[in-house]
Amino acid sequence: MAALLAQTDNQPGTRDERFLRVYLTAMAVLAWAAVLTGTYVIYPWYRATPPPGTTKLGAFPQRLLLASPTTSARHSIGMEWKEHVAWLAPLSITMSTVVFFQYGRNLRRDAPLRSTVLCFTLVSFLAAGIAGFFGAMPVEHAPVEGGPTLHMVYGE
Repeated sequence: MAALLAQTDNQPGTRDERFLRVYLTAMAVLAWAAVLTGTYVIYPWYRATPPPGTTKLGAFPQRLLLASPTTSARHSIGMEWKEHVAWLAPLSITMSTVVFFQYGRNLRRDAPLRSTVLCFTLVSFLAAGIAGFFGAMPVEHAPVEGGPTLHMVYGE
């Protein structure tokens, strides 16, 4: 993408511009779909509150992670961070998409704006990567059995 926007010898062709429009639009749609699905489908399940007196917390991931000081950081660092960082991805890629649709080939002439669009695109990819990493870690190493000691089960 950077190569297409930073060309100085020849202007990006209509085909290149069309590709970038489709690419950025697809990335914005996918980013919004991922964040909205995570927020409104997956996250409520994760945050489910157990009924009073429940001792087996296997069906309540957040409460199970918070039940022990050794695993509470997985929630406070992993999931809380993921909740906020994940929203940067669709916001920043949408901004990049809108600016590219507005300016198109003229971004070649405006170096500060082009750099800003590229930085926001990079922020989007980094935010998605960080959120994905932190989202996978609590699940990857989630405690599956409660009690005074949490027993971790790791995949093969």
